[in-house]
This record gives sequence, structure tokens and C-alpha cells, in this order.
Amino acid sequence: MRMRHLSLASLAVVLCALGLCMGYYGFTADGQFKLGMMYHDGRLVTKDDRKAVEWHQKAAEQGHARAQLNLGWMYADGRGVDKDERKAAEQGLAAAQYNLGWMYANGRGVDKDERKAVEWYQKAADQGYATAQNNLGWMYENGHGVDQDERKAVAWYQKAAEQGDARAQLNLGNMYDNGRGVDKDDRKAVAWYQKAADQGYARAQLNLGNMYKNGRGVDQDERKAVEWYRKASEQGDAKAQYNLGVMYKNGRGVDQDERKAVEWFHKAAEQGYARAQYELGVRYKNGDGVAKDERKAAEWYQKAADQGVAGAQINLAMMYANGLGVDQRSCLGNLYKPLSGESATHAVQWRA
Repeated sequence: MRMRHLSLASLAVVLCALGLCMGYYGFTADGQFKLGMMYHDGRLVTKDDRKAVEWHQKAAEQGHARAQLNLGWMYADGRGVDKDERKAAEQGLAAAQYNLGWMYANGRGVDKDERKAVEWYQKAADQGYATAQNNLGWMYENGHGVDQDERKAVAWYQKAAEQGDARAQLNLGNMYDNGRGVDKDDRKAVAWYQKAADQGYARAQLNLGNMYKNGRGVDQDERKAVEWYRKASEQGDAKAQYNLGVMYKNGRGVDQDERKAVEWFHKAAEQGYARAQYELGVRYKNGDGVAKDERKAAEWYQKAADQGVAGAQINLAMMYANGLGVDQRSCLGNLYKPLSGESATHAVQWRA
């Protein structure tokens, strides 16, 4: 039966027999690491995370790389110590360095500091951590915590994209699509959108649908555009839902179907997508794909108008002018008589 309760002296004998000691007075760094692992795994001794941390710490202080890594994981997981993302990061754990960067970028648990975010993202990115590489690229693209540098953004997106990070593939596709940091290249944009879309990334599926719809970087194919819009729509992407509604409305890539158009416009509108709200207002006003309902038309025009959609503002004004679907008395006076104070300000906003 395996012995599980050895004294420290007995452990020293075992480790010395393995050539891991530096004599009577202590352990080599590798011996300290091995002893830490024995406590970590419960081999020959009772499992004890605190003692595992203690021995990993001793080895780490002597520069033992694996002990530093393990100590980082124990701080990250809160095993044998209080969870401490910073200490894990300082031990060189890439995941913890990324997490600490994210915390600084978003002001979570620390004061927001984008320069420190970049610093920690950089450390993780230099170790090949793909998510950190993508985020570092975003910081360079947008000039957060660093001087804006779109070429560096592309370089970091490329590193992460080549590791299969879907967000980086999307971002790299966007850079090629818009000629930012690289020469504009629709075919390369499509190639990177495709990689991210194949991983189920909704915004890449939307962008790929747009490329097929407009014949950019690929032969125009409205049926494929619809396929990609549908994939993104089913994941809840509001812009894709709106685009799919437009395809049904106009019979592009699918048989024209006003009811389905309304269905997709409604999904997008409920997420606050202004153009879909405007389209719903039109459909309720005219009874296209739904029963005519001027009150609902006014409600959706109002939502779109509040977001600055000029067509919705005009249509809503006409409904008030004609008393359609609204209480004409509540606004009619504002359209025709001089006003002052807050009401005057409101009138100016609507007339703009």
C-alpha cells in the first residue's frame, strides 16, 4: 500500500535519492517544485494546496519556470491562496495577464487605465495568447492606450486570426474590406469573413452576406446572401434580421413575402434597430404583410424618429397633421403656432 503520510525529513530523503536536494540544508529549485507538486497532487503526502503554494513560491523565487506557471494558476484559481489575478499575471500566466488587461480596459475591480490594459495585453500577446493579440489589435486600431496605428492593428489581428480566433478573423476582414492598415482587398476580406463565419460568428456571417449581396470579392449571389443573413439572424443579429427582412420585402434571393419581411423587421425593431422600426411603421400604415393599424404605425415611427430617422420623423408629423393613429390635440398645436420654452425647443428639434 502506498505511504501517504511522510515527514518532511522522509521527503527530503526521497528527493535526495532522486538527486533533487542541495545537501542537508535545503532543496534545489527543482526539488522545491517537485515537493510542491507532491502536495498539489497528494502523492506520498496528504493533498495540501497551501503547502503546494508555499513550495512553488520558493522554487519560483529561484526562477523555476514551471513553478512560476503553476503558482500563477493557483493564484488564478484561488487554490491554497486567495484568488489574485495580479499575482497570477506577475508569475507570467498569459491568461491572467489577459484578464488583468481586460479589467484595466473596462474598469472592473480596478480604476480604468487603458495604458495599463495595453501593457498587460502586450505581455499576454507576446506569449501567443490569441485573445490578447486581438484585443491589442483593437487598441491600436482605435487609439486606446496607445497612439493609433492601423498597421500594428493589422499585424496583431493577423497573429490572432492565424490561430483561429474568430473575432480577429472578423476584424482582419474589416481592415481589408475598408483598406485600413492594408491595401483594400475584397477577396482577402471575404476569405477572413468566411473563416469567422464558418465558426458561427454572427457579425462575420452578416458581412459575408453583404459581400455576396453586392458581388464584392465574390460573384454576386443573392441566394447565398440570404443564407448568411439567415444564419446571423437566427443568432439574434439585429442588422442581419433587418437585411433579411429587406430581401423578403424585395424578393431578392427568396420569393417575395411581405409577412416574412414583417416577421424579421419585427425581430430587429424589438432590439432597437431604427431602420427596422421605420419599416414596421410603413407596413402597419399601409397594411403590407400585417393588418393595417395606424396606431401601431405611429408607435413604430415614434421609436425610429427618436433615433433620428428622417423618414420616420416626416411620416409621424404627417400622421399628427392628419390625426391618424395619434391624439391630434396633443401635438397639432405645436406644428402651427409659435411656442416658447421647452416646447419651442422640442418643435425646433422636430422641424430640423
